[in-house]
Amino acid sequence: MNQSSQYLIGMDGGGTGCRVAISDADGKIVGLATGGAANYTSDHAGTARNLLHALAAAASSAGLSLDQLAEAPAHIGLAGIMSPKDAAAFAADMPLRHATVTDDQLIAVVGALGDRDGALVAIGTGSFVAVKHGDDIRYLGGWGLQLGDQASGAWIGRAILQRCAMVSDGLMDRSDMVDALLASFDSDASALIAFARHASPAEYAKFAPVVLDAAEAGDVNAIAVMAEGADYLNHCLHAAQLADKDVVCLTGGIGPRFAQWLDGSFQARLTEPMGTALDGALHLARQMARAP
Repeated sequence: MNQSSQYLIGMDGGGTGCRVAISDADGKIVGLATGGAANYTSDHAGTARNLLHALAAAASSAGLSLDQLAEAPAHIGLAGIMSPKDAAAFAADMPLRHATVTDDQLIAVVGALGDRDGALVAIGTGSFVAVKHGDDIRYLGGWGLQLGDQASGAWIGRAILQRCAMVSDGLMDRSDMVDALLASFDSDASALIAFARHASPAEYAKFAPVVLDAAEAGDVNAIAVMAEGADYLNHCLHAAQLADKDVVCLTGGIGPRFAQWLDGSFQARLTEPMGTALDGALHLARQMARAP
């Protein structure tokens, strides 16, 4: 193994930021950096720029130049990669001759489950469920807020504002949390409508922590939203047809908060993730290095 191939590179790019890790052949992290948003679909040029900056920063922290890393096996898990054409186009943007590009779901699954079989329930601003059996991975969800992302932070935020509207119409019971949310819009229907007209998933997701805390405190409207989200997750896990020894991992900023809402049979399978999505990217880079 020559000097340039003594290193492995993992990259994790998402809509809120990106991370880059460089490890040596023994798996020790020698360089680490973070950067700006990296979603290929929403901003191809910005994604390439932010990942390049993060890669350069990680290389610098390891005392390396980009030229020294040009031959290093690398795996890039990137939000917004929708096709092999997308992956090839982005790989061409990187100064790495042996870079594999996939969507960020794959690295999340590999990072959390490792070699174990089971299901990953990943819930942040968006959501998806992945079912892994050996090398076969089946994905459920991940359609975005317009078509899905049930139980996600964005979905929770939108769902609670929908309940605010129905409470305002007298179609649902009031609760302290709904009253507080309506007050934040000055109890003005036009202000609520104006917000919803242009709200991004991230803006909706800002309401999720309020709902999560209120549900745990017994607020009836918050409980109803969480129960609806949990119904979807339980439906996905039932559809997964998990084998006896299959595990379930909850990841993301919101995922672990759903533990108490899952069916008891799934709660009994809950186990801590083995690592992060960035760990998954490094694992896949290591597999590439070992391939004949």
